Amino acid sequence: MLSEQTPATSVSKANRTSVRWTLMVLATGLIVAVSYYLLQPRLTPVQQVKAQYLKDIAGLDSSVRHLNRIILSHRSVADMQSAFRSARLAYKRVEFLAELYNPETAKSLNGPALPEVEEDDGLQRQIQPEGFQVIEELLFPYDPAQHQDLLTKAAVLQSNVGRLTKVASTNEMTDSHVFDAIRLEVFRLLSLGITGFDSPVSTHSLPEAAAALESLQRYVSIYEPATKDAALATLLDRTFAGAISALKSEKNFNSFDRLGFITNHANVLSGLLLDTQKALEIPVFQESRLLSTEARTLNDLKAFDTGYFVNTNDDRPTPARVALGKLLFYDPILSGDSRRTCATCHQPDKAFTDGEPKSLAIGFGGRRIARNAPTLLNATFQAAQFADSRVIFLEDQASDVIQNTQEMHGSLPKAVSALRNKAAYRKAFADTYKDGITEQNLKNAVASYIRSLTNLDSRVDRYLRGQPTALTSEEKHGFNLFMGKAKCATCHFYPLFNGTVPPAYQKTESEVLGTPATAENRQLDPDLGKFQTTKIHIQKHAFKTPTIRNVAKTAPYMHNGVYRSLEEVVDFYDKGGGNGLGFNLDNQTLPEDKLHLTPGEKKALVAFMKAL
Repeated sequence: MLSEQTPATSVSKANRTSVRWTLMVLATGLIVAVSYYLLQPRLTPVQQVKAQYLKDIAGLDSSVRHLNRIILSHRSVADMQSAFRSARLAYKRVEFLAELYNPETAKSLNGPALPEVEEDDGLQRQIQPEGFQVIEELLFPYDPAQHQDLLTKAAVLQSNVGRLTKVASTNEMTDSHVFDAIRLEVFRLLSLGITGFDSPVSTHSLPEAAAALESLQRYVSIYEPATKDAALATLLDRTFAGAISALKSEKNFNSFDRLGFITNHANVLSGLLLDTQKALEIPVFQESRLLSTEARTLNDLKAFDTGYFVNTNDDRPTPARVALGKLLFYDPILSGDSRRTCATCHQPDKAFTDGEPKSLAIGFGGRRIARNAPTLLNATFQAAQFADSRVIFLEDQASDVIQNTQEMHGSLPKAVSALRNKAAYRKAFADTYKDGITEQNLKNAVASYIRSLTNLDSRVDRYLRGQPTALTSEEKHGFNLFMGKAKCATCHFYPLFNGTVPPAYQKTESEVLGTPATAENRQLDPDLGKFQTTKIHIQKHAFKTPTIRNVAKTAPYMHNGVYRSLEEVVDFYDKGGGNGLGFNLDNQTLPEDKLHLTPGEKKALVAFMKAL
């Protein structure tokens, strides 16, 4: 028996020896690995952000290359569309940093599918669109006859992703830039993303918005170990999760409750992100922007800087300049015959319009000027002035109107001379400007008053600031239609509801709508709009996108005052603009597809606009 047990005992001892040896080796390896890790320099949060950004760009590059292969191999339409959607989701994961650090490259990747005009050294040139939105139009629906064009556009997209890869590696990031980019992406998502602005054909906006938020949450989590306020970090995570869930749970673009999403999720999120940044002691930028760098939400009462669009800081409004400008605004001394004031065509009780289809011309026996008088309320939030955007600053608008022979038929030199002859004005200017009464100071005073004419405290704003009874159920429905199915917010951007493009707010867009000459909708209005200044074909009949705030008081509507009611305006858009009416404009920027709004939806839209 003993002799039979000996071999088994030997094996058992050998196994134990082997296990001990293995454990020793593993322990030694673990010690070496831990020691190596501890001796390595720790990556700072911003270094981790950059590493993740480069990794996500690599993922975008891979997705776009896959899209190219699918198109090149003539795979099914479903495969091409699926590959496109995947690539767009990959772009949304890097969008926030690409837009901040490389805005021109970002535009080449995801700019609107419309030609643009850029000015370089005084020369204007037409830029053809490229990127995801151009490809989207070729894929939804897909036309085999355009396959070669699709291949070309996809190759350009891949090249631009390569450019992003190259420039991103040299970006010098800071924590302040990262958090600025994250909060701006939330604002971009609200004002452009959920409206369908950059997914106008496939309406894949909600999944893309969810992908963008998931990416933001991943980047914010890099900073969580440094967050001293654990409760704040937990609340932020929960808010991210709630917002993402709200986007993912809605499968229908048109029925998404955008008002509820903004109120209950997005506004809470943007505020918590600012709190987190401050808790981490990461400085908030103090630079001048139209949208305040410290705005908790887009609905803050002081979110927008009324003095931002000035030529120099010396032109910024002050209380004294506003008061002086108000005196000038109502004084006929600026007109040629001393009988007309600025208020003749911009009357306060009509939201600073005149209620006329086209304003009466001065001294011409009942003749009218070419266009409708626009409201001056919130004019300060536009990067260009006049319906044809022919001037940039309100000072130039003032001088243009004063000297226009049909409007005020005045003269700046004569106005300065007349003002110098009045003691009250000599004192007022001397108290306000170091060099007293000059043409520039006259223009700046009037412009300063116009910059003070702001109103961002409508019932819509108050609802979004936490007053749940401020809107009726019909008005809330109208908001969701405006921001979704009716596509109004893809041109009248939330929350200013004008054409100044968020979240950078550097450019105010113009559109070609195909506005008719009369309310019978039988022929195109002959006014060439912006083309009269630029002489560029795509800008024939192009007009600046105005604000629709206070729109209930600014009838009649459109640049020529052709429509007397908001119901007529909604019908025009519902039919697809001029091309929907059969005008065959090859440069119309308004989609000509019918919106198929029901009578109840049209009524709700009008109710919402009146609440502004």
